[in-house]
Amino acid sequence: MEVPLLGDTVAGAVDYKGRPAIRSDTGRWKSSGFIIGVEIAERFSYCGIGSNLITYLTGPLKQSTVTAAVNVNTWSGVASMLPLLGAFVADAYLGRYWTIIFASLLYILGLALLTLSAMIPSFTPPCCHNNINMTSCRPPQYHIIFFFSSLYLVALAQGGHKPCVQAFGADQFDGEHPEECKSRSSFFNWWYFGMCGGIVCSNLILTYIQDNLNWGLGFGIPCICMMVAITVFLLGTKTYRYSFNVDNDNPFRRIAQVFVAAVRNRRATPPTATVDEEGSGTLLLHGANQFRFLDKALATVSENSKKGWVVCSVNQVEEAKALLRLVPIWTACVVFAVVDAQSTTFFTKQGATMDRSIGSGFQIPPASLQTFINLSIVIFMPIYDRVLIPIARAFTKKPSGITMLQRIGIGIVFSMTSMVVAALVERERLQIASDSKIVDMPEATVPMSVWWLVPQYILCGIADAFTMVGLQEFFYDQMPRGLRSVGLALYLSIFGVGSFLSSFLISAIEKFTGQDCQDSWFSNNLNRAHLDYFYWLLAGLSSLGFLFYLHFAKSYVYNRGYNI
Repeated sequence: MEVPLLGDTVAGAVDYKGRPAIRSDTGRWKSSGFIIGVEIAERFSYCGIGSNLITYLTGPLKQSTVTAAVNVNTWSGVASMLPLLGAFVADAYLGRYWTIIFASLLYILGLALLTLSAMIPSFTPPCCHNNINMTSCRPPQYHIIFFFSSLYLVALAQGGHKPCVQAFGADQFDGEHPEECKSRSSFFNWWYFGMCGGIVCSNLILTYIQDNLNWGLGFGIPCICMMVAITVFLLGTKTYRYSFNVDNDNPFRRIAQVFVAAVRNRRATPPTATVDEEGSGTLLLHGANQFRFLDKALATVSENSKKGWVVCSVNQVEEAKALLRLVPIWTACVVFAVVDAQSTTFFTKQGATMDRSIGSGFQIPPASLQTFINLSIVIFMPIYDRVLIPIARAFTKKPSGITMLQRIGIGIVFSMTSMVVAALVERERLQIASDSKIVDMPEATVPMSVWWLVPQYILCGIADAFTMVGLQEFFYDQMPRGLRSVGLALYLSIFGVGSFLSSFLISAIEKFTGQDCQDSWFSNNLNRAHLDYFYWLLAGLSSLGFLFYLHFAKSYVYNRGYNI
């Protein structure tokens, strides 16, 4: 058997048989194509549930607007936080490949149970069959428990699937190879392009089926889609590169050792340089002026110290610093996530009150307007990747055109603008309802075209194209190799915390503004509500968040390997 040349193998990666991965035979676009296909199917399935969830909760489950919005945000928040658990399992124990397999099987089970909850006739009270708008008719308690149990099973499966699939896809490109490094940056763009393509199909097809045909069919199609997804993923098994930890050590333990050693050596003087890994000279600590207390982990244990204490390596300390440097950026982006949560809740409820007719008799499902978010991304992303980035490269001389933090900041500005536009449109909708004397007729259609909502959706899409893709690349690239699934899970957790904060804001504002039997900002009768006030509040919070972001981004020190 011919032994591959050292230069033709990829450091830190093996093939499906555990042999050193040969560059020409594994990875790159050939392998990532399978993985992007899986993501398209997964997003089609997930958004087939989440995009129209508020309609199901306020419709068949008969929940109020506020309760439904809180439940949607809570579920979305949990679904975005669970990737931290999935990434931990992948990076510390199972590996990304096997975590994806197990998560996909759990996904299929959750979607099957969700479909069952909508299809069993006994779950729907007979008195409701002919009058779906009868608010006093609620499903039995066991139906609600069964539905939410299935829903959160999907969230658990997504927690293992989401961070690992994206990290596994990025692993197919060698960050140390000039051409593959450039391709990896493009991978995040095309990954998001494919993901949004799946969401567009979901919003156009599944929301129509759910609103006009059958909820069981609307939940069943995603289940079949996930079966196809895992089949596609398995087809690429022989072509993948499987990343492994060169140090053959648990990355979580390596990070924890730094903090423990720094505390134990807290009275020691941290070094400004140390012998490098090869022992050939001194090596200045990267970002030495940041988190200097962690440098104490490098200090030699004194004679009075307990024997057996660990003296950490330079690489370990830099890994710990890299993790800490992400915290301020993570925090500053939470407000962006709060704004992002509105597109699947109140934007949809706004659209339900407006004129959605096309031609004679056809009504646009209000949730399908979310298509414009992803459609704008699908249109904008190739322009960004093939036109704007090459132009930026010519000026900045950077492989990525602009830095990851610059990209994130631009998206935050677009997000803030979307809230301003949403507030102005909602103010106009309330004025038209008042002029038409239908304020106290919540079932009446406001004589205002639903197309007025399109600009705010498009702005949200452009914001996502900048910020979400930027965050994905940032939290992958700036994490140690062994913790990159955790890095992407941290990115997703931003939106989990954002959803929880959105739920908290809605509940608090509902309680504060709905006192003394007054109509709150989120009244079930949206003609008496004040969503415009809520949008102005979010625009103000976004402005403050952007200022904090600028401060933290300006002081951020990139890890080695990223060309700034």
